[in-house]
Amino acid sequence: MTETMRCVEIAGKGGPPEVLKATTRPRPAAGDGEILIRVGAAGVNRPDVLQRQGGYPPPAGASDIPGLEVAGTVAALGAGAGAWNVGDPVCALVSGGGYAEYVAAPAPQCLPIPKGLSPVEAAGLPETFFTVWTNVFERGRLVAGETLLVHGGSSGIGTSAIQMASRLGARVFATAGSAEKCTACERLGAASAINYRATDFVEAVKELTGGRGVDVILDMVGADYIERNIRALAPEGRLVQIGFQKGAKAEVNFMPLMLKRLTYTGSTLRIQSTASKGRIAEALRTTIWPLIEAGDIRPVIHATFPLERAADAHRLMESNAHIGKIILTT
Repeated sequence: MTETMRCVEIAGKGGPPEVLKATTRPRPAAGDGEILIRVGAAGVNRPDVLQRQGGYPPPAGASDIPGLEVAGTVAALGAGAGAWNVGDPVCALVSGGGYAEYVAAPAPQCLPIPKGLSPVEAAGLPETFFTVWTNVFERGRLVAGETLLVHGGSSGIGTSAIQMASRLGARVFATAGSAEKCTACERLGAASAINYRATDFVEAVKELTGGRGVDVILDMVGADYIERNIRALAPEGRLVQIGFQKGAKAEVNFMPLMLKRLTYTGSTLRIQSTASKGRIAEALRTTIWPLIEAGDIRPVIHATFPLERAADAHRLMESNAHIGKIILTT
């Protein structure tokens, strides 16, 4: 291994070409309980864009290099890193540092690349699958036989949630912004996809559920969607918030929260403890990894870019023209 590595850093706050800069930095080392990963591919996610815009700083102790998920091979092991071996194929959730040739990851947040997947495909798993599992199945308590509405169904989160929930026995609906994206959602397993530009999703959900509403909603939009989501929920329904693309403030009539006995919850993944993320990883390994290896679930990869073209990847992310994941390759 070389002592240095290629990476992409955020050199200030601003647009992709202005502040995403390819550079060389010292290669990190694996600390206690960590694995050093030689990165083959890294996922691009909304939090990376927010970090570049100055709205989502890395937590204390995390790398300032963007990138929250990677796939590659084990390059070195820190003390207490468990049963991994150098050369093992691995994918991992990290708190930063993914846009680089090497990154150190806590061992509990690492998972084997599922059999049959390439590193590019595996790099699209950790951030979205960890997020969906903890929010839909743990906080949202979705179980087989219930209904789920996924906003942004064609996003990386959305394409993952549709597949995971439908394969585990839920009836899934999704919203998306075009006929093409709606078709993609239905091909992935959504019972129906709603073009939110043409149809009121609240009315569509009521029609699809015979007036009852859905049991769980996964929302990353916020703002005026909050009250509309509450209206779209069934009695005892759960609204899970994972983002605020339209804004975090809204005027909401919360009386239905009491009348329908609803739960409104949410979370962010990056600041959670290694122990918490390790627990999610183990749940994925047990429940979801076998479905991936059986071919029942597959990460949807829209486009790949070389590491040095991270700015182009961010521009594509901000255009909302993609379906599924955007990946950087080293």
